[in-house]
Amino acid sequence: MSAHDAAATPASLLLDVRALSAWYGAARILFDVDLQVRRGEVVALMGRNGAGKSTTLSAIMGMLDRRKGALTFMDRDISHCEPHEVASHGLGFVPEDRRIFTDLTVLENLEVGRQAARRWPDGSEAPHWTPERLFALFPNLGEMPDRPGGRMSGGEQQMLTVARTLMGNPFVVLLDEPSEGVAPVIVEQMAQMIVELKARGVSILLSEQNMHFAELVSDRAYVLEKGQIRFAGSMRELADNEEVRRAYLSV
Repeated sequence: MSAHDAAATPASLLLDVRALSAWYGAARILFDVDLQVRRGEVVALMGRNGAGKSTTLSAIMGMLDRRKGALTFMDRDISHCEPHEVASHGLGFVPEDRRIFTDLTVLENLEVGRQAARRWPDGSEAPHWTPERLFALFPNLGEMPDRPGGRMSGGEQQMLTVARTLMGNPFVVLLDEPSEGVAPVIVEQMAQMIVELKARGVSILLSEQNMHFAELVSDRAYVLEKGQIRFAGSMRELADNEEVRRAYLSV
């Protein structure tokens, strides 16, 4: 375990993943992955295509038939929870393939994700989201509240997926490849959005292979290669470590 992980205090530690392994059928994809997310930080899970990033997020959410390991979220064991149970505890998930309801309007999509307001264990209010607050965060969506999801661009759909997840008032958001396949202007908006979410108290674990994007938004990073953690440290340490970047991130 790295010094960064060891520094996590019980009060600040939200998501604790220990020895997570996962399989697709008979194929083992993850090998004893350890990672942590603390309150008020953005953590990048980095690696090339096929390294196991998306599988890690899916396994945390309970979306794989076969996984093992110790998963603790907000001091609650979620190792055997179903995806809807994990979400109900305040862990949000934004999949790479968006999965919006194309026949529903922007507002209707947001209503699908609505959950009750939450409080931190100390009784203070956790971030609470309404359509109005989300439209301030995503002005593009605010201009099209009645537009069906199927008549939106890929970048707009990506924003809608994030906004719908936030309607669940999550403590932590798992964000899968936010910069993948969207226009540069949308990438810039996504980066601004992540920084704003962090400022409002939402912690984020994002899977990413775009080093520039990760540097813009992340405090710490883990690097995956063939389902194993090869690096854990601050984002600055990763940016300064050319050997790790060349070995595990360069194409």
